[in-house]
Amino acid sequence: MKLTKEEVIKVLRNVVDPEVGINIVDMGFIYGVEIKGKKVHIKMTLTTPGCPMHSMFVHEVKQSLESAFDDVEVQVEVVFDPPWTPEKMSNEAKKKLGFK
Repeated sequence: MKLTKEEVIKVLRNVVDPEVGINIVDMGFIYGVEIKGKKVHIKMTLTTPGCPMHSMFVHEVKQSLESAFDDVEVQVEVVFDPPWTPEKMSNEAKKKLGFK
């Protein structure tokens, strides 16, 4: 698999928020993907700063990308500005969770 933003996003769709059963891309948690050589920087958020799943998400993102791409160095930056809101979810995620 080639290391591109599109492929990184595809891999991140396999990381699922266990509380709602929706992947972190469709939840709107991914704010940015930056690739420089073999280094990948993921900027992401969570629903709240005190989210108990914080370390699980960071671990899953790193592990998923390191498994999918050879010799990649992954940095995950969790930010809360701008704060996550339901408007950041994909239409599919909103529909699944009952948002209109």
